[in-house]
Amino acid sequence: MIQIYNNTEEINVKAADLFVAAAEKAITEKGKFTAVLTGGSSPAGIYKLLASDLYKNKINWNKVYIFWGDERWVPLNDDLSNAKMSYSTLLSHVPIPAENIFEMYKDGVTPEDYAVTYEESIRKILGEEGKFDLILLGMGDDGHTASLFPGEAVLNEQTKWVDAYYLAPQKMHRITLTAPLINKAKQIVVVAFGEKKTHALKEVTTGAYNPSLYPMQLIKPESGELLFLVDKSAAGTN
Repeated sequence: MIQIYNNTEEINVKAADLFVAAAEKAITEKGKFTAVLTGGSSPAGIYKLLASDLYKNKINWNKVYIFWGDERWVPLNDDLSNAKMSYSTLLSHVPIPAENIFEMYKDGVTPEDYAVTYEESIRKILGEEGKFDLILLGMGDDGHTASLFPGEAVLNEQTKWVDAYYLAPQKMHRITLTAPLINKAKQIVVVAFGEKKTHALKEVTTGAYNPSLYPMQLIKPESGELLFLVDKSAAGTN
């Protein structure tokens, strides 16, 4: 489903409302809320809104468990770190226990080894079902999501929940949730705005199925909901 909004502010409010609603529902039903954050610049406004007085007191943060969809393999204090951005905009401003936060990076280990460790952490919190309550995703201008980039072998992964690899065009390692795990989620919310997203959004949602070129097409929930929150520019309706 695609919902079109006038601007990013409206998208931020909708996404924050969805986050709160999902948290309340999950905590009421099973005593905890498991969420996956996305990186890049797109979600910063959402996170700041969730950290505001208007929103943060609506959530029992003691029962929230935070993971990430992907990460650049850089230290947590690096400006390229998705975790650093998430802390500065959200996590450092809400009373969530440190042990409930699972950063996608660790000093002194290889990204490949940590991918195995990260998957173990997911299984410990979610069980073998691996069903996150809510996954937030962005979409690149090229149609990638998380670190599922066009033409990369990770797109064909069927068994691992988490994978890591060297992304040659960016000259860096990445660690990412895989499509099979993402597709287990109860709710997947994709945020995209700006005219640079127009082509990819059109191809992903209405074009021929070619996930090696537009990896976002791999995101097809097994039984959950997939929702695109986009602005008029991304939708090409300006």
